[in-house]
Amino acid sequence: MSQVTSTTDHTQLDPKKVRKVVMAGCVGVFVELYDNGIFGFMATTLALVFMQAQKPSDALLLVFAGYAVSFLVRPLGAIVCGYLGDKIGRQKMLVFSIMLISVATAGIGLLPTYAAIGVAAPVLLIALRLAQGFSVGGETSGALTFLAEYAPEGKRGQITSYAQLASFLALFTGTAVAFLMYQVLPASEVTSWGWRIPFLLAIPMGFIGWYIRKAIKDTPNFEKLKEEGGLSRNPLKEAFQSAEHRRAMLLALFIPLMNGAGYYVLFSYMPAFMTSSLKFPVAQGLLVTGASLVAICIAIPFAGRLSDRLGRKKVLIGASIGMAIAGIPCYALIATGSLPLAILGATIMAIIFAGHTGVMHVMIIELFPTRVRYSAYGLGYNISTAVFGGTAPLVLTWLINTTGNVYMPAFYAVITAIGTLIAVSTVTDRAHEPLRDA
Repeated sequence: MSQVTSTTDHTQLDPKKVRKVVMAGCVGVFVELYDNGIFGFMATTLALVFMQAQKPSDALLLVFAGYAVSFLVRPLGAIVCGYLGDKIGRQKMLVFSIMLISVATAGIGLLPTYAAIGVAAPVLLIALRLAQGFSVGGETSGALTFLAEYAPEGKRGQITSYAQLASFLALFTGTAVAFLMYQVLPASEVTSWGWRIPFLLAIPMGFIGWYIRKAIKDTPNFEKLKEEGGLSRNPLKEAFQSAEHRRAMLLALFIPLMNGAGYYVLFSYMPAFMTSSLKFPVAQGLLVTGASLVAICIAIPFAGRLSDRLGRKKVLIGASIGMAIAGIPCYALIATGSLPLAILGATIMAIIFAGHTGVMHVMIIELFPTRVRYSAYGLGYNISTAVFGGTAPLVLTWLINTTGNVYMPAFYAVITAIGTLIAVSTVTDRAHEPLRDA
């Protein structure tokens, strides 16, 4: 297939149109990641509600197993949604994914407890987590593809970074909801009924997201390719038949390695880790996470804009080296047991991680043409997330319980940062080139 660059004119998009596009792309990411965040924040309580185990640490391990299992179906969600997204359009699949995640998340809030229905409770919990995982598999790659294909030239890094900003704002919202709940309600009431509140909030969030996405048209790149009859008959098959695309999918698997240590350990896993392993009160663990989320939300747009000026490669290499150097010292600050030092350590790591999470998606997107972009990018990224991200809380909880070494998350951060550094070093930077259609 010849390498034809896109001639779609993105430079004339008016600011109002850009705002609508950003809102449509980001709203689903917010709902998707709000769920992941709240599941991590409520892990200790969910362990009491849905599991029957001899020790609290065993119950927590079981909950994180439920967390991990949802990631196993993410690649399936990426395959189905990506295949259809490259054939019938990005917008249609984004509407579908936000409906599915909203129903599944609200369903968790309505589940009977272990005390009420026994082992059926955790089985139903895991079933809904599987539905959530399938949805997220199509959502992230679809939303980022949607934003990148709409973005004006020279602003792809900035525009796509807003989706990552939305994901961390979702985590911050989840942290704030959990923190307020623990402050307002006695622990017995949180375990009795209060834990349902964060999950049921997905109902109004999902309706708003569905309404916004129904009103937006598909991307200029996809519409242009469709009008020209250039859509792929089988995008995944086409991707695997091309040596260039196979290499790009491999890069899509390894460039996000650092995301496992950043997103799924530093934010989703940290509150439970601080409570169970470092003996922080629940409220303090959430406060540390909240402070680091504020820092990363401020830093992400700067990272996106910086990548538009300097290129993706320089920003990602800088973030990887920074995490490899600072990972262990920052965890040492957290492990002191001092709240101010824990906030400092987590905040430094969050700022470093912004240079990765704010830029990695657009770098991967730019590796693929429109014909196969949603499918190939989604498959590579979601396999990476399933293997190195979703399993991280489970593996680290087991390693800490087995070895007694609370520095396991720090070692994981350093190792994954080095892996990302190696992968990014092999990439040809396309930050200042138009997106290819074929």
